[in-house]
Order: sequence, then structure tokens, then C-alpha cells
Amino acid sequence: MPLADVLRYGILAVLTGVLIWAACTDVMSLRIPNQAVIAVLCLYVVWLVLVLVLARGAGLWPALGAGVLSFVVGYILYLFRIMGAGDVKLFAAVALFAGLDHLLLLALATAISGGLVAVINMFVRPYLSQAMLALQGREMGRDVPYGVAIAIGGISVTWGAVMGFTITGG
Repeated sequence: MPLADVLRYGILAVLTGVLIWAACTDVMSLRIPNQAVIAVLCLYVVWLVLVLVLARGAGLWPALGAGVLSFVVGYILYLFRIMGAGDVKLFAAVALFAGLDHLLLLALATAISGGLVAVINMFVRPYLSQAMLALQGREMGRDVPYGVAIAIGGISVTWGAVMGFTITGG
């Protein structure tokens, strides 16, 4: 196996660990540590050097586009209190790995996972479901650990892209 592939898989393994840590922390405290976001960003810098130097591929501009677009959309969702600040930062950092080519897939995988997390959360914490109904959705998204959904979406999309899985079949 070429050195570039070994390094690529190693970086993704560490990214997976960081995302699992962020998800577990979010479940326990409903907060995503800034250290997790910084770790993802640092891993992306290593990934970028690997892609540009060893694999001779392009990736900076599509990745930055995905990160900026994700952050802007996420910030708007934050302003409407739909997403937390940690969720926005983590998703934007993971979007760097996805790039523009896989950004929609990342968003879809995260949204589907987020729906499942919300449903599970309703059963695990039924008192929150009653509170959300009483508030008529005004505080929607509160007390749901979306870091879990971002981790599931990020792990699925990054590993899927590296392994060559596509939804278009091409």
C-alpha cells in the first residue's frame, strides 16, 4: 500500500476518534469542545498537505468553499436558534474534508442522522418532548446533541469518499 494511502487512512482514523469524542461530549454536556473543532481543523491542514504534496491533487479552494458556505448557513441557523454555535463550527470544520463535491451528501447524512438522534432523544428524555410541544417549537433544537449527527455524517461521508463510494454510481 502506498505511503499516501497509509497516511490518508491514518488521518481519517484520528478524525473518526475526534468526531466520536465530540459526539460523546455533546451527549453528556450538550456542548462541543472548541478543542475538538481545532483538532479537526489541524487534521485538515495535515490532510491538505498530504493531498497537495504526496497525492498531487487539488483540494484547497473547493474545501474552503464548503467550509465557508457551511459556516454562513450554519450561522444563520444559529441566529434563529436552530443550531448551537459548537454544532456550526464542527460542521464547517468537517465540511472542509467533504469539499464542495460531497457537501450536499454531508448535509443530507447529517440531517437524517439528526432526525434519528432527535427521535431517540424524545424516547430517552420524554420530559423534553413535552417541553418542546408546550413551547410550540420556539426553542426547537435545544437539548438535542447534534454533534452525534455531525459525527455520523462526517465519518460516513469522509470514509465513503476515500473508499470510492458514491451515490451517483460514477
